[in-house]
Amino acid sequence: MSKPLPPLSLYIHLPWCVRKCPYCDFNSHQADRFETNGHLPEDAYLAQLLADLDADLPYVADRSIQTAFIGGGTPSLMSEDFYYKLMDALREKLTWVYNAEITMEANPGTFEQDKFSHFRQAGINRLSIGIQSFQPSLLKTLGRIHNREEAIHAVDKSRAAGFDNINLDLMHGLPDQNLEMAIEDLSIAIDLNPEHLSWYQLTIEPNTEFYRRPPALPEDNTLWGIQDAGQDLLAKHGYAQYEVSANSKVNHRAAHNLNYWRFGDYLGIGAGAHGKITLEDGQIFRTRKTRHPSHYLNNLPEALVIKDAIEQEDLPLEFMMNRLRLFETFDLQDYERFTYQKPPISLINACEIAIKRDLLDADEWKKHRVKTTEKGKLFLNELLELFLP
Repeated sequence: MSKPLPPLSLYIHLPWCVRKCPYCDFNSHQADRFETNGHLPEDAYLAQLLADLDADLPYVADRSIQTAFIGGGTPSLMSEDFYYKLMDALREKLTWVYNAEITMEANPGTFEQDKFSHFRQAGINRLSIGIQSFQPSLLKTLGRIHNREEAIHAVDKSRAAGFDNINLDLMHGLPDQNLEMAIEDLSIAIDLNPEHLSWYQLTIEPNTEFYRRPPALPEDNTLWGIQDAGQDLLAKHGYAQYEVSANSKVNHRAAHNLNYWRFGDYLGIGAGAHGKITLEDGQIFRTRKTRHPSHYLNNLPEALVIKDAIEQEDLPLEFMMNRLRLFETFDLQDYERFTYQKPPISLINACEIAIKRDLLDADEWKKHRVKTTEKGKLFLNELLELFLP
C-alpha cells in the first residue's frame, strides 16, 4: 500500500500590474503594454490557464485541493466576469475539500474595491490587501498608487462585501523610516482589525529598481528596535507570530502558506507560476511555467513547463528551509512523511550541531521533535546553512 501523499494546494498567477513597484521582484508586467482598446486579454489568458491546469492534472489524479491562492501581479485588475468564469471552471475540473481557503491578492485602490463583492460571490473567501504603508511619503517612495484613505476604506469595503477573513500586507525597514513611523503603520493596521497581518522587512532583491538605485535604509539598530517593538505590539493585540513574517489571530493562520512551509504539494498555473508535486512512487519534482505573458499566451501547455526533480541529497535543505520558517514544533517523522525518505545522518548531525549552538531546542530533540529557539529565530540563515548538501 502506498504512503499517503502530502496535502495539495493550487496557486494561480496573474502577471499584470498598473505599474511595477521599485522593490518588486515578482513576475509582474505593466498592464497597459498588453491591453487592446484598454482591455487585458482576459479570455485568452483564462483559456490558457485552464489548458495549463489540464496538462498538470495527470500528476495529481483525483487528489483534493485543500487551499488556493490567486497572486500576482495584481489579480484584482481582472474583471469580475473573469473570476466568475475561472471559479466555475475550477469547481468543475477539481475536487475541493469543504470550505477550502481561497485567497486573492488585491490592491486597495478605489477601482479594485468596487469589485470586492463580485470576488466574494464568485467563491473567493479570503482577501489579502497589499497596503505596505499608510505614510504618504513612504507610499510615494514605494511606487504605490493608493493613499492612506483608500487603504483604510478598502478594509471597510471588503467587510461590506462579506469577507470575514482578511490579511493586510505591511512592510517595515523602509527608506527613511524610523521606529515611530513603523509603529504608527502597524497601529493603524491593528485598529482595522484584520484576522491576519503579513509584516515583513523590505529586502533589496536583484532585478529591481531599488537594486539598481539602492535607497538609504535604516541602520541595523533601528531595524532591531522596529522588530522588537512591533512584535510586542502585535502580541499585545492578539496577533501571534507563527512564521518569520506572519502574525494572526487564533484560528486564522494562512492555511495556504502553512501548506507551503510544511512541504506540502501545490499545482502552479499561470505565467511564471511555480509548483511542487509528489508522485505515488515517491518522486518529488518542481515545475516552473514560462514567465513572460506573451510567451505564456502563445504556446501549447506542453511547452510552458520546466520540470526539475528534487535530488535526494537536496531534500534535507529543501525540507528544513520550509519547515523552519514556521515557529511550530514538529515531529522528526514529518520528514519521512513529506519526503518519502528516512531522515539521513546528515540531517541528524546538522540538528545536533544546531542544538550545541542554541539554535534548536535540546529538550524537544530528546523527544524526536524539532523546535527553533529564540536565538534560532533571529539567526535563521545561520541555522539553515547547517543543512546545505
